[in-house]
Amino acid sequence: MSAEHMDQAQPLIAHLVELRQRLLYSVLAILVIFLGLFAFANDLYTWLSAPLTALLPEGTSMIATDVTSPFFAPFKLTLVASAFLAMPFLLHQAWSFISPGLYSHEKRLAIPLLASSIFLFYLGVAFAYFVVFPLIFGFFTSVGPDNIAVMTDISSYLNFVLKLFFAFGLVFEIPVATLLLLWSGVVTVAGLRAKRAYVIVGCFVLGMLLTPPDIISQSLLAVPMWLLFELGILLGQVLIKRPRETNDVEEELDEAMEEEKRNRQ
Repeated sequence: MSAEHMDQAQPLIAHLVELRQRLLYSVLAILVIFLGLFAFANDLYTWLSAPLTALLPEGTSMIATDVTSPFFAPFKLTLVASAFLAMPFLLHQAWSFISPGLYSHEKRLAIPLLASSIFLFYLGVAFAYFVVFPLIFGFFTSVGPDNIAVMTDISSYLNFVLKLFFAFGLVFEIPVATLLLLWSGVVTVAGLRAKRAYVIVGCFVLGMLLTPPDIISQSLLAVPMWLLFELGILLGQVLIKRPRETNDVEEELDEAMEEEKRNRQ
């Protein structure tokens, strides 16, 4: 093997080793949090099921239709909660891995976007728990026939709420995604405004696909999506004022500076 090929292979191996190390750190972080939370697994499930159990008719409760559900449902919830809580550390590991390859202007943008992404994801989960769940469960528990007792399976309930958590967490990332599109020059503020009607229709279509088949949960997802899209446009208008040509010049200067640094090393 030639010396040139050896030089190319060594950085690749170093990157793979670093990637493996950071993935290991991420898994260990989740495991540590999981071990700390597992003793409170049943309490976590009781807290998660509170929006439904508070609305169940008197004399009814949640049930377990599978023999293993009383163990595996809290276990699964604790594992997912551990990943949720470890999210800042996981994103920090991802940032530490990719940041050496970014230019200075990209780093200045990426750090606030990462922090905003974490905050917005948690905000979406909180919105689902404190606003959406009481409305949805209040509707579902009140429209059934009088001779039917509402007794929800604990595994089915967990799958349902986790699906909504992820849906609302991702939806609340729309302002960040909009800013990235505007900053990269893929779209413009005027172009997004011109497509507002299509975006609104798309929000309700996604709401229909990501939520249960009822108009309440669909609207509770679609309307925030539209409002967050409008927020992204507003932020883009305020924060991204410079023309694309100016950004291109700055990118070329950053590239030249980075290349000079590499040559010196």
